[in-house]
Amino acid sequence: MTVTAVRPDGSQEQLAEDILQELQAHFRGAVVAQDGVRDAADPRPPWNAMATDRPALVTRCTGTADVVDAVTFAREHGLLVGVRGGGHSVAGLSTVSDGMLIDLSAMRGVQVDPVRRLAHVQGGALLGDVDRETQAFGLAVPLGRVSETGVAGLTLGGGYGNLNAKYGLSCDNLVEAQVVTADGRALTASAEENPDLLWALRGGGGNFGIVTSFTFRLHPVGPIVGFAGTFYPLADLADVERRWRDYALDAPREITTFIVTMTFPAAPGMPEVIHDRPVAIVGAVHCGSDVDAAMADLQPLRELGAPLFDMSQPMPYTAVQSAFDPFFPRGALRAYWKSQYLERLPDDAIDAIAARALDRPGPMSLVNTFRLGGAVHDVGAEETAFPERSSPFMVSFDSMWTDPAQDHAAVTWTRSAWDEMTTYGTGVPFLNFTGIADEPLDAGVGTAFGRNLHRLRQIKKIYDPENFFRRNNNVIPLD
Repeated sequence: MTVTAVRPDGSQEQLAEDILQELQAHFRGAVVAQDGVRDAADPRPPWNAMATDRPALVTRCTGTADVVDAVTFAREHGLLVGVRGGGHSVAGLSTVSDGMLIDLSAMRGVQVDPVRRLAHVQGGALLGDVDRETQAFGLAVPLGRVSETGVAGLTLGGGYGNLNAKYGLSCDNLVEAQVVTADGRALTASAEENPDLLWALRGGGGNFGIVTSFTFRLHPVGPIVGFAGTFYPLADLADVERRWRDYALDAPREITTFIVTMTFPAAPGMPEVIHDRPVAIVGAVHCGSDVDAAMADLQPLRELGAPLFDMSQPMPYTAVQSAFDPFFPRGALRAYWKSQYLERLPDDAIDAIAARALDRPGPMSLVNTFRLGGAVHDVGAEETAFPERSSPFMVSFDSMWTDPAQDHAAVTWTRSAWDEMTTYGTGVPFLNFTGIADEPLDAGVGTAFGRNLHRLRQIKKIYDPENFFRRNNNVIPLD
């Protein structure tokens, strides 16, 4: 058998069976030759159903040594490489067309050091893996809001979630990483070793190598936290969001809050009054240790209008972290998202958001507003690769649908909504909430990284001068 794989320049490489057997002979994981055909046994298919690229060769790594071998093999044979951690990329960047996919999905280990308050997390772990282990000690890493999200992509892209106001971004809590670079070296990135690489990994994306292990700082959280989840009629969003804005701007740091608008499905166990109904969900997490005081602090969010349903209550942190999982099923939805930061949220901006929320391209699409600030803004714009440290809000247009015939309409609507929001926003995107569609891989990169881009390009030149890792929100090496 001969497998045909593609090189970065588009030419082809013929990989004979004996070459693949030589790789497999010292590779602990599986080497799967697909030759462009989808692997039915794929343990972690791409989240976005629009990601139809199929690799010719998949290396399912079990540890850092396997990743070194995979990178070395791909470099020696000039193969185009994609990397999969959690496989939850909105842009579909966790697969590759006809090249080699380096798959970390089997690398899900999490080790907790409760004394030093550190968590060592393998590169293929999901948020739920981390939350389960850390909560056994009443500790948490600031991560995202969907338990199926990959830790790697989330952290390397910044990392917003339910603890940001108190404890910062995921990347702010990264203290060390093991990285396999483009030349096949396994390096440590920390304050003492390769500090420039650690700086770049804190929000610079997957440009600098494959992170096989993350070491995070842990914080006391839970196991029970204060949770607000109040459903208001979507028609009332403008009034509700005005009151939410005023509350959110002065909320204590223990509270991280947001508004999600959607058409709520007829979910079993949920009241019929919200079945298949357009709603605005005001959500918040209070991570303070006094749960009664936390619920008292959250009470105003439950009184922003006339609720349809209110599920606010003290809740296990792990339950909060997985509450939105059903709305983001893996491989079932086509998705194109665009987001941007807002320097202000005046009434007319809220009116524009509300109008778009009432005119979404389909029932599964979301229009969301996030309150940013607190510990996120304590970090200087140049202290990490992730530079956005001042905007108080972000709006995200998350179009999701199932019928390929709706692709054009959904993408067009999302772009139009994003363009309209530039009247109030900065025009700076959050790359983890950004689709690709027909855009190049470096679309929005310059705007997103701003004044940090030059330093990122310098570091890229040091660790990946040939742009071996290009299947990402790509930073081009400095000439």
